Amino acid sequence: MTQAASAPLRTLIVDDEPLAIERMQVLCSEIDDLAVVGTAGDGAAALRLAGKLDPDLVLLDMTMPGMDGLSVARELGHADEPPAVIFVTAHEDFAVEAFDLDAIDYVLKPVARERLERAVSRATARRGTRKAGGGQWLEEFWVPHRSELLRIEAGQVERIDAERDYVRLYVGTGEHGRSYLLLQTIAGLEARLDPEKFIRIHRSTILRRDQIRGLRHEGLGVWSAELENGEALRIGRTYLRKVKGMAGR
Repeated sequence: MTQAASAPLRTLIVDDEPLAIERMQVLCSEIDDLAVVGTAGDGAAALRLAGKLDPDLVLLDMTMPGMDGLSVARELGHADEPPAVIFVTAHEDFAVEAFDLDAIDYVLKPVARERLERAVSRATARRGTRKAGGGQWLEEFWVPHRSELLRIEAGQVERIDAERDYVRLYVGTGEHGRSYLLLQTIAGLEARLDPEKFIRIHRSTILRRDQIRGLRHEGLGVWSAELENGEALRIGRTYLRKVKGMAGR
């Protein structure tokens, strides 16, 4: 490992609450992989300092007066070598927008040292691999789970169902399977998913393509998708042509 790769992450703390900055400074001092190089109390100051200090990591509050955390992250993402961003916030409702900006993690306040260490470990692991703009398709989800947000790789999600203004993500099947609610519309999520890996079969259902074992004609123009777990889900007429296209029909 090179000296640059093993050096502590040069870290900028951004929060509009002075006490929150003090607490974060204390937490960062207890983590060997971090070296705080500056603090900012608003978004505009954060961008000015980021331009001068060239941090490796920004610990970024989400809700601030004026320029909020999402706006700051978007601006930082335009750099040739953008810093890693870990959102630190009391609100879980912005997770979709955060991972769409290729943030490393989304940590809920009050921040525990162990939780921050896990987030920093992710930033360290991805050091030197980030590029401006991020990827085109979602690679992970952050979903509320107990007192934190749980990271789920997109490739682990087998099925997505709409539930009003939420979607339910299904990971695994049988007694080991779990599901998670995410505040997001199914149409908005469909636009962010890789169409080579996911396909919408109904106005309320998206499937990971490799979970479809076959298609079955039920008669009277009605078709179902047979899943690897033996379940059959009806295909909506609007989506039938696209689904049949998977089978070259």
